[in-house]
Amino acid sequence: MLSFKLKRTIFKFFSLLSVIRGYNILVLVLAQYLAAIFIFSPKKYVRSIVLDVDLFYIVLASICVVASGYIINNFYDVKVDRINRPLKSNLDNYVKQSTKLKLYFTLNFIGFGFGYLISWKAALFFALYIFGIWFYSHKLKKYPFTGLISATTLTILPFFAVFIYYKNFSKIIFVHAIFLFLVIMVRELLKDLQNMKGAIINNYDTFPIVYGEIKTKKISILLLLLTLFPIVILFSYPALSYMRYYFYFALIVLIFIGFYLWNSTNTKQYRMMHNVLKILLLIGVFSLIFIDTSLIVEKVIDRLN
Repeated sequence: MLSFKLKRTIFKFFSLLSVIRGYNILVLVLAQYLAAIFIFSPKKYVRSIVLDVDLFYIVLASICVVASGYIINNFYDVKVDRINRPLKSNLDNYVKQSTKLKLYFTLNFIGFGFGYLISWKAALFFALYIFGIWFYSHKLKKYPFTGLISATTLTILPFFAVFIYYKNFSKIIFVHAIFLFLVIMVRELLKDLQNMKGAIINNYDTFPIVYGEIKTKKISILLLLLTLFPIVILFSYPALSYMRYYFYFALIVLIFIGFYLWNSTNTKQYRMMHNVLKILLLIGVFSLIFIDTSLIVEKVIDRLN
């Protein structure tokens, strides 16, 4: 039998893991390293990338500031989450608000410190990111356009830390970023649709509250249609290699989401589509290894040597 103290410690651990969304952070780390290996620095060997101390500091800084962002977002959304996600809210609230705030400031300080170990520019980037997340949680998320754009931008921004570090400004990366931006924006709109009840009670002027469900659906479908343009452009790049099959799959999924969304009317349906897009983005992270199969062979040979 586990002692009461041990049980309490385990509950606190899982509560904090829920607050900082450990799964999302794990995916972020994986995405940053895979992007560094297969997109941002394809000519370097995997050993030199993995052992790159500056890249390691970027990843650690990203973990800290993103985790702190989830904490401050959780802090401001405590009333909304009680309505929209009661089970998760109960788990999250096992840890005191004062403890969360202490951890928030600690993680921000550590994240800024890791950024400073790289350069003052990196430290400034993470400092601005910290401010951006706080300002979004405190103010921007309560309004339709600023909430949507800032949430999407803040989600994709940690990848630009790696992008800026390697200074790889190829067109394929920009087109891929546009595709991600559009898909994440649709995901945010779906999240707003499923959280309408909490938004109404707490006076949040989210997109569906201000413009209604029908208009939100129309905008979401328009954004899904716009994803066709970056997909078509990406198909013209031979370097895309076997990753093109991911985009064929993504095309089918996004078309399905568009039709299903128009006929959806309840929270469960919106949540299901939101989760489908999360899985699609996760598959996209793993698909990065197929962007050029010749690189995989070279990197495996290097590792064996």
